[in-house]
Amino acid sequence: MVKLVCKATESAPIALAISLVCASLVLGGQAEAFDLNGAWASDADNCGRVFDRKGGRVDFTEMSDVYGGGFIVDGDQIAGKYARCRIKIRKDNGPNVDLIASCATDIMLQNVHFSLRQIDSNTVLRLLPMDGMEIKYFRCQVQ
Repeated sequence: MVKLVCKATESAPIALAISLVCASLVLGGQAEAFDLNGAWASDADNCGRVFDRKGGRVDFTEMSDVYGGGFIVDGDQIAGKYARCRIKIRKDNGPNVDLIASCATDIMLQNVHFSLRQIDSNTVLRLLPMDGMEIKYFRCQVQ
């Protein structure tokens, strides 16, 4: 189980974009770090509507945000529909993972903090900075 907390101080649309992009992320584990690589969607039933394979790479569909959105993790890179992040610091504490990522949109660059909790090998929980707010993400198998 992984929990993700994203703190942004910019305007709401930019903060949301960064949050979703990067939320779109993170890692955690116990003795070994949780492998977060892959495509993650907020609705497992909509994986095919959120992601698709283009030229051998997984990418977002044009209307991915209509179906709940998600994020893609590739090593220390996290991509959302509207932002790209690079993990600068990762701290694993059992199933919990805290990340500091440098995130960029078309108009800004900002460091973002994420907290995730691993539920199982294909499910993570992102904890939002508001009390009781959580979002589950499911790993997708993109054809």
